[in-house]
Amino acid sequence: MRPTLRQLEYIVAVAETGQVGLAAAQLNVSQPSLSAQLAEVEADLGVTLFQRGRAGAKITPVGEEIVRRARQILHELQDLRAAAQGGGIFQGRLRLGVPSSIGPYLLPGVVQRLHKEHPSFRLIVREESTHELDEGLRSGRLDMIISSPEDHPGARRSHLFTESLWAAVALDHPLAHDRPHMALSDLNAQTLLTLGAGHRLSHIVAGLAARAGGRVSDEYEGTSLDAIRLMAATGAGIAILPSIYAATEARRGTEVRLYPLDDPAASRDLALIQPQLPEPRPGSEVLADILRSEAQRLLNSDGA
Repeated sequence: MRPTLRQLEYIVAVAETGQVGLAAAQLNVSQPSLSAQLAEVEADLGVTLFQRGRAGAKITPVGEEIVRRARQILHELQDLRAAAQGGGIFQGRLRLGVPSSIGPYLLPGVVQRLHKEHPSFRLIVREESTHELDEGLRSGRLDMIISSPEDHPGARRSHLFTESLWAAVALDHPLAHDRPHMALSDLNAQTLLTLGAGHRLSHIVAGLAARAGGRVSDEYEGTSLDAIRLMAATGAGIAILPSIYAATEARRGTEVRLYPLDDPAASRDLALIQPQLPEPRPGSEVLADILRSEAQRLLNSDGA
């Protein structure tokens, strides 16, 4: 039957590397052999998958759909083998996409536990924006993602936790005084700092600013939570930070004062999300339980 599984691996590798030579090296085959196999697949299917030139191998629109389906077939085969061995996803590798606002703070403890309990499991992590995570899940480039469920309609979702939001202000800011929390009304006429527009967090902060009568800074859009925290420390505005970050990173420094925001909308939901197949991938709920457990540990560790 053509294309063969090996040929599917070839076209996925070329799509991911953008170079026939790099794909050949990755798969430990010669470049002429891989090129010949690509030509054979294109001839069998009657389509052009890649436009090849000096700049590399650029995937065509029809090639994107073929590669997406090829990834799905290869994932199904991987799941079949894992099911036969009884370990589900933990018998192979998993490409997990995460937002930069959660991955570096949640995953270290998760990876440590996975390595201890499932030593043969390979977790490959990609930090991306919400839009990129959705594209990766739809194209098959990512097996699962951690993200806000409302941004991925039609996917299979397993709720992990709800995270409250905190305000970080400079030590000499007028709002920096002893208080148990910060009310939404305190944000009136204030400049709020958040991540760029490609992240769900920015949409939540924009909604809070609109209700409070504040504004989201258009002079500075952070690419990381560390960056917006440090900008807040200079007096550039009030940084809005998720609670796991507040519990793990922000509280280790002395540049800002932190206050939980006292408003029901000052929160975000996070879920483990995978393609909507007839059944969830074997072992995915075990992974979700590990993620939930680590999140709860972090949220309870410092009162965040």
